[in-house]
Amino acid sequence: MPIRNTDQIMHKAAWLYYSHGLRQDEVAQKLGISRASVATYLRRARETGIVNISTSTELFTDDVLARELEDATGVTTAWIVPEDRQAMDPTAEMPVLAASVFLELINKGDRVGVAWGRTVYHIADVMPFADLRGVTVVQLCGNLGAPYSYRPDQCTTEIARRLNAEGINFYAPLVLSSERLAEELRGEPVIREQLSTIADCHLALYSVGGIEDDSHLVKCGALSADEMHRMGEEGAVGVIAGQLIDGDGQWVNCAHNRRCISADLGSIRAIEKRMLVVQEDSKFEPLMAALKGGFASHLVVTTSMARRVIDRWRRDGLGRVQAATA
Repeated sequence: MPIRNTDQIMHKAAWLYYSHGLRQDEVAQKLGISRASVATYLRRARETGIVNISTSTELFTDDVLARELEDATGVTTAWIVPEDRQAMDPTAEMPVLAASVFLELINKGDRVGVAWGRTVYHIADVMPFADLRGVTVVQLCGNLGAPYSYRPDQCTTEIARRLNAEGINFYAPLVLSSERLAEELRGEPVIREQLSTIADCHLALYSVGGIEDDSHLVKCGALSADEMHRMGEEGAVGVIAGQLIDGDGQWVNCAHNRRCISADLGSIRAIEKRMLVVQEDSKFEPLMAALKGGFASHLVVTTSMARRVIDRWRRDGLGRVQAATA
């Protein structure tokens, strides 16, 4: 079973208080809870032995790893999907955990941005039904052709349906045939208004794509395999909301990106809660780029991926990524 939210808050409070030396009022401010709640969590942590890391259970060993990942990268909260328990299949557990975390992060009246791809589609497919009328789910980027699976409109519509929320789709292609046409379409009042409100979202859900031959951009026909190889040679490492990013998580100035109808990456960074879910081992370099670029405040990864990120972060002497501001 995944770690319960109250258990994670208890462990995080103990981590901040005992390992970082924060006062109880500072812990309360950092976690957004009352000082009385902090005192209760710390008492429970002592009673259950969580503050003695050497005797923590395997469940909280993964949570210690999450705290280390947060300390290294600066993400607000990380969730770890274990890979070494015979009873758990990370492939099946990842979307279930991500869907649960996603629901916990939503508040009444929130505007939520959703991207696309296999990971997001699988999260939508296991999303519990909830009555969140007043929440609006918006598409972060343009759409793809009908035959393609995991389309942006499919992900947005299904999540909105599961939440009984309002869904707003982009009635424009993800990639246009020319830069001029893309520029003109972005200037259309309906599209311009929809793009301009992305930064007003309270929460965003997405993954980061790779640049392999079987990547979504290649499979959907937006780029050929040869074109994607050239983009890699020119510095592209990953894909966020249909747009190529470099190793530092910055927008790549290329014809493909200029032909995209998608949220400005600065607008995505300005969203307070940016939930990034990454499962495949092959997405390590794209994940590193996304983290460096500030695309994650809330992160869901596997145990092995978390360790790889921490090792690389420390090896390269990278600092904590500062939270984006609008």
